[in-house]
Amino acid sequence: MRGRDLDNCDQIGAIMTPTEMEQLTTEADPAIVQEDVEPVVPYAPPPVGRSRLSAWVPRFQMHERRWWTMALSATLLITALGIGLLYVDDTNNQAAIRSLTTQNESLTGRNQILDDRLKTTQANLTATLGELAKTKADLEHPHLTIWNVPQQLKGPSWYLAGGVPDTFTYHLQATSTGPMSVSILTLEQWAKATQCVDSGANYTNYCMHHSGSVIGWLGVTSVNYDFHLAEGCADYVAVFTSATTVTVTPNVSVTYNPASSATGACAG
Repeated sequence: MRGRDLDNCDQIGAIMTPTEMEQLTTEADPAIVQEDVEPVVPYAPPPVGRSRLSAWVPRFQMHERRWWTMALSATLLITALGIGLLYVDDTNNQAAIRSLTTQNESLTGRNQILDDRLKTTQANLTATLGELAKTKADLEHPHLTIWNVPQQLKGPSWYLAGGVPDTFTYHLQATSTGPMSVSILTLEQWAKATQCVDSGANYTNYCMHHSGSVIGWLGVTSVNYDFHLAEGCADYVAVFTSATTVTVTPNVSVTYNPASSATGACAG
């Protein structure tokens, strides 16, 4: 080694040939090379089962996420459709309610109109029934005026007389321009009054009211009385007299009202 080193020293400055460089490189110390370069571990492929499992898990997770997304989307879609259907249904219900409310208000108004018309009809019917009842009563009990011509009494010897018809209510009404006397007599009382006059016992104005009477009014200017005793008896006479000259204005009428049995003087 020493002699080679000296030889190399003698050749300082000389150009090294490629052969010498290759020899230098080839003759490097193996221990030094091994310390600088790390050993290369040969590739060992993973086991077949673990590789498939590792590849399947991400795919499963990805598919699972997709299914969840699809399920969530479907749920949201169904929910949206449900809400839409509920909204449409609610809108239809509200429209139906408004329509029914309008119809109800219309029916209520019509019912009110019909009720008013019914009340009017009932009132008219009641009035008509009243008129019919009155007409029926009038037909069953006709009312007739039998004396309404004004006449004079020219002093105490004059009289006005008229029969009270049977089966009728006698409505005695009259006025006069001065005091007059009015009496209703039976035929028997009329005969006594006439005998009083004929015998000269007194004037007519006295005898017709003091020989007996059923009812009478002395020295009056008006009389208004309904006499019922003739409704079942044909035995009465009405007599008007006055002590002075007066004009009598009668309004005597009768209403047909026959009694079911004898009345007044005929009942005894």
